Amino acid sequence: MISLDTLSALLAIGEGELIEELIIALLASPQLALFFEKFPRMKQAMLRDVPRWKSEILEHLKSTPVPPTLEQEFSLFQHAQLLSSEQFCQQLPMLLKQLAALPSPFYDQASQLIGHSDALLLSHAQHTLFLQRWRLSLTLQTLTLNQQLLEAEREKLLAELQQRLAMSGQLSPVLADDDEAAAGRLWDMSSSTLQRGDYQLIVQYGDFLAQQPELMKLAQQLGRSREAKSVPTPDAPLEEHHAWVREPESVPEEVNGIHQSADVMRLLPPELATLGISDLELEFYRRLVEKRLLTYRLQGDAWHDHVSLRPVSHQQHEEQPRGPFIVCVDTSGSMGGFNERCAKAFCLALLKVALADKRRCYIMLFAQDVIGYELTGDNGMEQAIRFLSQRFRGGTNLAACLEAILRRLAEPAWHDADAVILSDFIAQRLPDSVIAAVKSSQQQQQQRFHAVAMSAHGKPGIMRIFDHIWRFDTGLKSRLLRRWKR
Repeated sequence: MISLDTLSALLAIGEGELIEELIIALLASPQLALFFEKFPRMKQAMLRDVPRWKSEILEHLKSTPVPPTLEQEFSLFQHAQLLSSEQFCQQLPMLLKQLAALPSPFYDQASQLIGHSDALLLSHAQHTLFLQRWRLSLTLQTLTLNQQLLEAEREKLLAELQQRLAMSGQLSPVLADDDEAAAGRLWDMSSSTLQRGDYQLIVQYGDFLAQQPELMKLAQQLGRSREAKSVPTPDAPLEEHHAWVREPESVPEEVNGIHQSADVMRLLPPELATLGISDLELEFYRRLVEKRLLTYRLQGDAWHDHVSLRPVSHQQHEEQPRGPFIVCVDTSGSMGGFNERCAKAFCLALLKVALADKRRCYIMLFAQDVIGYELTGDNGMEQAIRFLSQRFRGGTNLAACLEAILRRLAEPAWHDADAVILSDFIAQRLPDSVIAAVKSSQQQQQQRFHAVAMSAHGKPGIMRIFDHIWRFDTGLKSRLLRRWKR
């Protein structure tokens, strides 16, 4: 059994040209033109898939078998090509019977070519013409099969694209906005076979996120929190440091208070009065000798160039790589309701930052067990929908969450990740072993732990282990205050 690709090659049919025409016609379809006009950044992302489409269609052609009747007719044609004119004339009646038995579309034309002449007296020219027309018939049959298969592929690809276009168009304002990198990754993630009702959950939480702009700002600040670090140059020399400093000067600029001195030019009036009383005159001179007379204190400031030697080291600033996000979400009962919606919307905001910065985003739900969701993988949309569909009704097991984070941070792919804990931090005290492991990770591996506190009543003793504490109080007073500020 031969494949359609092999038969096309034997008949010199250019499948590459047929596939190219299919892709051009597909990209010129009105549906795509309207979509790219509305979301121009998605066009480049989709064009990156064109080589993959061509490869998949070609592989399908290679794996598609030729119908048995066409394969048998092609075998007869190959056999006839090897015959001499005399042998061909002798076997022609049998060939016609076999063509009629298949049945072959070429049979009627073959009968017309022979006409009423004796098959045994066919000339060389008639023999050549017969084979040429037979080859043309086989080529037309093969082209028809190719066109049918390519049309089916076009319909299948168009249906897939329409689904991905609808999903990307709905999710682009939520997760991509005008960012080209995010739009590209969103297009790659839209390959999941989801129905419209599935990803509407992401749209709903995106609308909620738009109503809480502080959550988006918080996610952006957390995403930019890893600043460039300074690497000191070894054996840096000492240098002179010039600085203008302001120092007090004894210049009569302004009265700066009262003090005791022997300056008779700045005596207070009561002191001068004692000098005019004979009984107090000796007391005046005694205090003058002791510099204890009350006088005005005049003082001014002046700028001086102060030169000092200090160890000034030249430093090279190296941009720290922005690693993945490992986001742990508390699913205890106290995190239900508005807290739950805020936590899920915040995870969407972090996913948006991760898509723009080409970072990974891994969500872990912790209650009694720890469940993980890879939101930036190939099936990220399915994982995101599964995460958003979860309900927060468990208990708080923060220790198990941190242990799961430490195990993942120990893997090379997650070594430079930012760990983010979303919780109200109303939980039991952490075991000393977990606290020690977190501090060791912070000190030795330079790994960072962020706390997003969603309650003003979180226990400070628990949050003390985090590098950064980002607060988003979901209490009624704070919610009203944020709304009033908007």
